[in-house]
Amino acid sequence: MLDNIKVENVLFLDIETVPGAESYALLDPAMQALWDRKSLQFRSSDQTATDVFQRAGIYSEFGKIICISVGLIKEKNPFSLRLKSFYGNEEKTLLTEFAAMLSKFSKNNKEALLCAHNGKEFDYPYIARRMIINGVVIPDLLDNAGKKPWEIKLLDTMDLWKFGDYKNYTSLNLLTSILGIPTPKDDIDGSMVAGIYYEENDIERIVRYCEKDVLAIVQVLLRFMSLPAVSEEKIESVTFL
Repeated sequence: MLDNIKVENVLFLDIETVPGAESYALLDPAMQALWDRKSLQFRSSDQTATDVFQRAGIYSEFGKIICISVGLIKEKNPFSLRLKSFYGNEEKTLLTEFAAMLSKFSKNNKEALLCAHNGKEFDYPYIARRMIINGVVIPDLLDNAGKKPWEIKLLDTMDLWKFGDYKNYTSLNLLTSILGIPTPKDDIDGSMVAGIYYEENDIERIVRYCEKDVLAIVQVLLRFMSLPAVSEEKIESVTFL
């Protein structure tokens, strides 16, 4: 499959999400009741719905997207990578801007593909669901409803790594480590994003973290394709892709 892919046709992405409210107490009563019921699926008998509310961000019904970072390889010999992020407090705005970019990208490129790590289980459905919630039209490239398997243009580096083995989850950090792929080190991890967003109000720090994950996904796919990695000096953050 990868032999037929040109990396210049691939848009790499990663998202960062947080609970839709800063705390359980700030949810309206109806959503509190729904979270009570939802959290019964994973909380222990000695935990309350409040205790596990920090996990709300991973569920699209109770969370929201605060950043979508994307990357596009623009040149060969050597490869260069352009990074762009859609972020902010207004989820509908960033989703609308991302959808417009995605529609333009696929319109100008009939071989366009998306690539994320664990994208099929998380990023792609999360973005699509939040678009529906916010009244944003889902771009065709992202919308797989009613499509035949060969019509779906969604790559997933975790899915590729499984080689048909669906028994376990392999994190992006683990995959880059075992493949010996150098990635920029950061001072945060995904579990800290909500606190940095709500308590520190430092969304720029989250954006940098998200973009570094996009870079890691790029390097992993290039390794899978037996292609050279993108060097640090060939990476830039841009306003327009």
